[in-house]
Amino acid sequence: MPWPRRKSSYGRVLPTHRWQGLTRGQRFRRALKPWLYTAALVLACALLARLWPSPAPPQSVELVSAPFTRCGPGAAENCVIDGDTIHIGTRRIRVQGIDAPELHPPRCPQEQELGERAAERLLALIQQGPFTLTGTDPVARDEYGRELRVLSRTRPDGSVQSFADDMVASAAARRYERGARQPWC
Repeated sequence: MPWPRRKSSYGRVLPTHRWQGLTRGQRFRRALKPWLYTAALVLACALLARLWPSPAPPQSVELVSAPFTRCGPGAAENCVIDGDTIHIGTRRIRVQGIDAPELHPPRCPQEQELGERAAERLLALIQQGPFTLTGTDPVARDEYGRELRVLSRTRPDGSVQSFADDMVASAAARRYERGARQPWC
């Protein structure tokens, strides 16, 4: 015979071993499964990475026991500038977590009066004894170049006194966690 015989599967769209009697939807879902599993795995990894606790940044703790005064002409190198900023040597340090009325320059006479009261309150807190400056390492700074630090003191009973909490409790300052500040006038 001059022509070769044709196989029995000649003319079918798919060979029998590939088609296996599945509908078009079943074949689509079967082809989609590996992609769905991959997408679910990527999504689970992303959620896990987001929820996983990140390590705390290293902290620097510094004990300060020097005497302080109010800043002004002829003031010592350790002084209180206003209700939320102090000088220690050549460093300017902002008390983190509060906003006190401005003294340099005040926007109105009422803010000047509140600012003086806040500065005196901070000076009174500092003069009660040695305190610690706590912050991130490397030092975080605000837009004016001041170091951002938490000022606190350990009391004899073991509890921790936060200067920011005391300033807010005495109404000499407000809570502040970045963002727009409310006017004092």
